[in-house]
Amino acid sequence: MSDFIRKINRKTKDGTLVDSIKIKIHRKLYFNINHDYKKTIFLASSGRSGSTWVSNIINYKNKYRYMFEPFHSNYVDICKDFNYRQYLRSDNSKREFLEPAEIILSGRIRDKWIDRFNRKLICGDRLIKDIRANLLLKWLKSNFPEMKIVLLLRHPMAVVNSRLKLDWGPTLKFFLSQEDLIEDYLEPFMREIKNAQSGFEKQIFSWCIENYVPLKQFKKDEVHVSFYEDFCARPEETIGTLFDFLGVEFNSKIMNMLHIPSPEVRAESAILTGENLIEKWKKNYETEQVKKAIEMLSLFGLDDIYSEDAIPVSKNVFKILR
Repeated sequence: MSDFIRKINRKTKDGTLVDSIKIKIHRKLYFNINHDYKKTIFLASSGRSGSTWVSNIINYKNKYRYMFEPFHSNYVDICKDFNYRQYLRSDNSKREFLEPAEIILSGRIRDKWIDRFNRKLICGDRLIKDIRANLLLKWLKSNFPEMKIVLLLRHPMAVVNSRLKLDWGPTLKFFLSQEDLIEDYLEPFMREIKNAQSGFEKQIFSWCIENYVPLKQFKKDEVHVSFYEDFCARPEETIGTLFDFLGVEFNSKIMNMLHIPSPEVRAESAILTGENLIEKWKKNYETEQVKKAIEMLSLFGLDDIYSEDAIPVSKNVFKILR
């Protein structure tokens, strides 16, 4: 295990009280001084992929107003017309979608759900973190072309392991209820998806859909794809590449902050228990389950990136990007 992973696996409480006070104040009291959507960064991922941790890395100087999952249709009133896992074609111009998106990306919304972790008082730049918007990303890019988008991936076995422990229900029904999504991307896989029986299989297919669709939609220069495992194994290089894309200044001091757990960390998380961040999921699955998952990934070509090995072949993402 690298020195970095040993460091990150140790729990720290430094700054926790101060951050808690800032959050309580600034989730209600803050001032927006710029409503240009170009000042917004969008970090998207599947749920349980480490996006909160990565958002803290991006916002290590507290430069951004942190906007938490603003497209959550169950909690954000202006997104009530969005499906829980909404897919939109790039040319969709319906007002019930565009108007809420413009309000969110420009920072013109105040909401106790969205601002629950904000620590910024004077807000000119925004960082959105959302785990339910992967299928909106290309539509957002088409309508707000100068917004920078980051897509974070994590091994599906690690993601599903975490979801099942938290008793997250599968989201396939939200995908399969959208005819446009089926017609555009899912039709070749429908027989296999409908035959999924176990919660494990349904979660693997959900992960595949959430990540296959945006990867097939984007060209490599339109989105920055990052990997959770690379942040753990090669943090300085991975953060440096991400910051170059975002136009954020890299400061080596950030390396001293990476061992701080995110506000949403669970007690059983490897970052607190001292277990290996990358390979913890392996002890919870039999070889046959892993093989089954990789077989399912192969339907989408995603086995070029993820295999029985816990470390992704990051460069192969370019085989899938349009």
